[in-house]
Amino acid sequence: MNDQKLRENFLLLVAFVMPIAFSSWLALLNNFAIDAAGFTGREIGILQSLREVPGFLSFAAVFVLLFLHEQRFAVISLLLLGLGVFLTGFFPSVLGLYVTTVIMSIGFHYFETINQSLTLQWLPKEHTAEFMGRVLSVKAVAAILSFGGVWLAIDYFELAYVYVYAIFGGLTLVAVVYMALRYPLFAAKAPQQKKLILRKRYWLFYWLTFLSGARRQIFVVFAGFLMVEKFGYSAGQIALLLLINHFFNMLFAKKIGAWIGHIGERKALTIEYIGLVLVFAGYAIVENAWAAAGLYVVDHLFFAFAIAIKTYFQKIADPGDMASTAGVSFTINHIAAVVLPVVLGLVWLVSPAAVFYLGAVIAALSLASSQLIPSVPAPGEHVRWQSGKSVNVT
Repeated sequence: MNDQKLRENFLLLVAFVMPIAFSSWLALLNNFAIDAAGFTGREIGILQSLREVPGFLSFAAVFVLLFLHEQRFAVISLLLLGLGVFLTGFFPSVLGLYVTTVIMSIGFHYFETINQSLTLQWLPKEHTAEFMGRVLSVKAVAAILSFGGVWLAIDYFELAYVYVYAIFGGLTLVAVVYMALRYPLFAAKAPQQKKLILRKRYWLFYWLTFLSGARRQIFVVFAGFLMVEKFGYSAGQIALLLLINHFFNMLFAKKIGAWIGHIGERKALTIEYIGLVLVFAGYAIVENAWAAAGLYVVDHLFFAFAIAIKTYFQKIADPGDMASTAGVSFTINHIAAVVLPVVLGLVWLVSPAAVFYLGAVIAALSLASSQLIPSVPAPGEHVRWQSGKSVNVT
């Protein structure tokens, strides 16, 4: 097997392994927090804030690369993710869940940061969008298996939380050992910057990444809350919606990635953001539970279009900037995660519809900003102005 194929297989394997731990943790979190750790709204709010802190600090990944090989860093991050999940059930207390969540979250966020960097470094530009779609499909399969496995373990076999966490965390740890032994350390295709890089010519990528993070928070925090508060969806029904979302990703994400590679980033993001304006406006006015569920599924499907932001950056960036900028972009993406839930939670008390109208405004702003992406992004062709010319800003 040639070197490139081995690299791609490694990326697909880690993409499959990550949801085994994370999806099982997510599926069990609320029930475990209430039943075993006695959480109230106060504690769950603190936990969610703690969970986002490692994402906000993702820029620090570049400093770890001063003394650790990037691929090995990805494997160690997966190890921390699996370890955090494995230990969760053994510490059924407020402090225990805080600590294990932080361990899990450090592994998750640093893995996602490094995995993005390796993907953009290792894949040829003409193949990246399709491959990223394939990765999303693989993640969806793993998530479906994990959600199904959790349901069987809890409802059918009636296992205690401690055993379920240990099983899924343990499976992740076994897979980490396998990939550490199975795959060699691949040489970097381009030497990576070992310091923080903020380049003015990447400003549009940073801006689109920030807006994407804001959109993600409105979906993750408030769309699901709307389903429960307004339409009375049960935990089982929400889990079913999540399964449907991942099922659609399994079927269509690879095709969406290939399609983005064919039509280009600007056109793909234009379609996404027009769709999101309509989806968020729909959330604001929807009165039918089935229609709301449809919006929820379509909203999640649009997440696959975020591939276009990453491939846009890959096409304009210096090859040595991938690792540093991956960390910076994850931090930018999580700025909204720190601020928006608190601010929009207060807005929600006055008018839930206003939260989603703001989401529509963010989508419209993203739509306008995406029009600045050149038809054929490339080094020196970073931003397209109304004149049709691209401007290179160093």
